[in-house]
Amino acid sequence: QVQLVESGGGSVQAGGSLRLSCVAYGYWGISCMGWFRQAPGKEREGVATIELDGTTTYADSVKGRFTISKDNAKNTQYLQMNSLKPEDTAMYYCAANYDYCHGIPYNMNVWGKGTLVTISS
Repeated sequence: QVQLVESGGGSVQAGGSLRLSCVAYGYWGISCMGWFRQAPGKEREGVATIELDGTTTYADSVKGRFTISKDNAKNTQYLQMNSLKPEDTAMYYCAANYDYCHGIPYNMNVWGKGTLVTISS
């Protein structure tokens, strides 16, 4: 019954920032949450995850630029994206898992519809 709804995508120039949000409706059973992205012609890749205890994991390509966080009271997770690059252009998907992620798994249990992020040079 868990549903994920993303927001915050848009178009921004290189060097700019965006903050993505994902609200989880029906939060019961969710252990780990995270963000994935997929560009046309490329495989889906993990961006970041955050565990119940706050432990985070980031892809090497976004370390130092992106920050994942959550607000348990609002059943919401966020992805703050700074110093954006054209190669960050992709559809970004919110995902949730009923188990501990142990890094960035690709078999998450629940997926959102996605929000498009476009970075121009």
